[in-house]
Amino acid sequence: MFIDWVALTKKRWLQILHFLKQITQRFTPLMSLPAVGVIVGFLSFNVSAQNYPSKTIRILAAEVGGGADTVARIIAQGLSVSLGQPVIVDNRGGSATIPAMALAQAAADGYTFLVYGNNLWILPLIQNTPYDPIKDFAPITLVANSPNIIVEHPSLPVKSVKDLISLARAKPSVLNYGTAATGGASHLAAELFNAMANVKLVRIPYKGTMAALNDLMGGQLHVMFGTVGTVMGLVHSSRLRAIAVTSPKPSPLVPDLPTVNDSGLSGYEIESAYGFWAPVATAASILNRIQTDTVHHLLQAETREHLFKTGVVVVANSPSQFTMSMKNDMTRMGKVIQTAGIRIN
Repeated sequence: MFIDWVALTKKRWLQILHFLKQITQRFTPLMSLPAVGVIVGFLSFNVSAQNYPSKTIRILAAEVGGGADTVARIIAQGLSVSLGQPVIVDNRGGSATIPAMALAQAAADGYTFLVYGNNLWILPLIQNTPYDPIKDFAPITLVANSPNIIVEHPSLPVKSVKDLISLARAKPSVLNYGTAATGGASHLAAELFNAMANVKLVRIPYKGTMAALNDLMGGQLHVMFGTVGTVMGLVHSSRLRAIAVTSPKPSPLVPDLPTVNDSGLSGYEIESAYGFWAPVATAASILNRIQTDTVHHLLQAETREHLFKTGVVVVANSPSQFTMSMKNDMTRMGKVIQTAGIRIN
């Protein structure tokens, strides 16, 4: 007789499990205890899997209003529908170490996840961190990426990447750039430019991106490597001038801008990225379900359009592809960090 095991209700599974326990108690001498243990364990696992999720799920993210926060909320919206449980975003400001350690210390039960930018895997290259981005978390998917835009004050006599390189070489250590987080995408984009163009744009650190943008618009700064969502509104209002995008190919986010690679600095490329992780010991069945549901949601036309309007392009790849992307980025950016001497003590 064919039995549809998947269709069995939780109540029915519990009845079968109780029956098998009775058999174990009465007929242990006649049965293999390991065999009974495997059967009971398998059925217990299925009862648990069928009951997942049974409570609110939490996604850790960076501060409210940032790119990771936006991405996390879009994922939460999709998962709350597909899983039938509330999914909330738990914002943790400050260093990437704060939400990373919250995830590392969370129970691996499928109720805590993390959405964060590539700071998570770059930060260990510039300071000692209590986590390993490859070994200590279970990758779900690389959610999306976004290029940086080289923007400048309109008074700067620069109309292209070649112009910027020429002026920087003519005036070494005179031109400056502003950035917030040390080791963040904007910081690394500028230092990669310095290393590859053999120039010295001087970094002016800020506590926040908006403070740096205010000084750029006021003429106290010369250049910034800003995110699309942050700077393009100011470009459209003519308060800033954009000269190139940092992606390896022209970006659909800013189709009229040339790439740095095609504008005089061959081989240059760097992008911001947002990943999705679970605690490392999370069950494969839960990881598979979360990954499948998340990717399905991200690839919907409405979701892609929503994210596109915030300045990011959906990737939604596999866990193995995500891991490979992190490793490649760490290798490449590790060389930039070493050359620039970027370090946080």
